[in-house]
Amino acid sequence: MNSNSLLALFLAALTLAACAARNELPVAGARDDDSYCRANNAQIGSPEYIACRRDRDAQQNAAIARADRRQRDLGEYMLNHPDHP
Repeated sequence: MNSNSLLALFLAALTLAACAARNELPVAGARDDDSYCRANNAQIGSPEYIACRRDRDAQQNAAIARADRRQRDLGEYMLNHPDHP
């Protein structure tokens, strides 16, 4: 294999690795919802605890949806403006 083939193979592998890692949660996003809800005086199984966990899930899902939307918008912008790096 020549150097151009190796470079193309490396770039393809790098691109695929980036796509595979796109759906993983960031380390900073890793939370302990149970501890958070219990710290706010909600007992496990109580309506307050259930509401707390539901709200935390909704916040996380909204954050993931926003990140996905920004990524999609960036991709569309790059497709529509190939002359801007």
